[in-house]
Amino acid sequence: MQIWRDVDAVPADIDPTVVTVGNFDGVHLGHAHVLREARATADRLGVDQVVAVTFDPHPIAVLRPEHAPPTLTSMETRARLLTDAGVDATLVVPFSREVAAWTPEEFIDRILVRALHARGVVVGANFRFGNRAAGDVATLREAGATRGFETVGVELDGGPQVWSSTYVRQCLACGDVAGAAEALGRPYTVRGVVSRGDQRGRDLGFPTANVPVPAFDASPADGVYAGWLTRLDTGERFPAAISVGTNPTFDGERERRVEAYVLDRDDLDLYDVEVEVAFVERLRGMVRFDGIEALVETMRDDVRRAREVLGA
Repeated sequence: MQIWRDVDAVPADIDPTVVTVGNFDGVHLGHAHVLREARATADRLGVDQVVAVTFDPHPIAVLRPEHAPPTLTSMETRARLLTDAGVDATLVVPFSREVAAWTPEEFIDRILVRALHARGVVVGANFRFGNRAAGDVATLREAGATRGFETVGVELDGGPQVWSSTYVRQCLACGDVAGAAEALGRPYTVRGVVSRGDQRGRDLGFPTANVPVPAFDASPADGVYAGWLTRLDTGERFPAAISVGTNPTFDGERERRVEAYVLDRDDLDLYDVEVEVAFVERLRGMVRFDGIEALVETMRDDVRRAREVLGA
């Protein structure tokens, strides 16, 4: 997995490339369609290397921070998913107001031509770039005619659902993790290092791995889910019942968290272990209980239903 964190990190003697440009947050099935076309274009042009160009932070976080969308994938996860989808290297352009002020021609010359020696550029048909989003596929085609690269605009509106990062976020916001998984081509996941919580789950007979959720990362709506917990140090995967929220039964808690109970296991020591939690199906919304007995009974039912969903 090759990641260049700045344009200056790209080797000056890089061989010709086929370039695809986008935020690629989530690397969903729409992105996968563009990436397949990029690889096919590289094969047709006799080019060995496909490079994905993305931005960090998200441009909206710089230009209109109050409207910045929650992030579906960290940059490291994004690069890994891009590699899995056939990309040879990822160039992360640090986005700033200075970069936002580049004209389309500046972006083409600085990134596509001088840095990446592009012989092909593959983007979604609705791709816009440059200051005030003045550039589009036609701009790329016109520039490529004189700068030596071919442009392919990939249509994404041929099916009943146009997959997009916005659609995935909408699914997560209403707890539809199955819909998010359909758009992503895999279950939605969150990663983190297990921290010590209040240990209420252990006291109730359901010890949980507490995974803090960064404020700007996307996570499913509050509720209880069936899914999987994977130890990233060993690769072991366990079926789990997963709670997302602030534990409304217990007053005073405001921190939103993901808590995963590995089914029928109370012998796992996961503190300080990095884990990945995958969401398969929503079981119920978050409920405030009047007493501990009702809570425990419902948790038992959550575990039973999670076991059925996961075939565990």
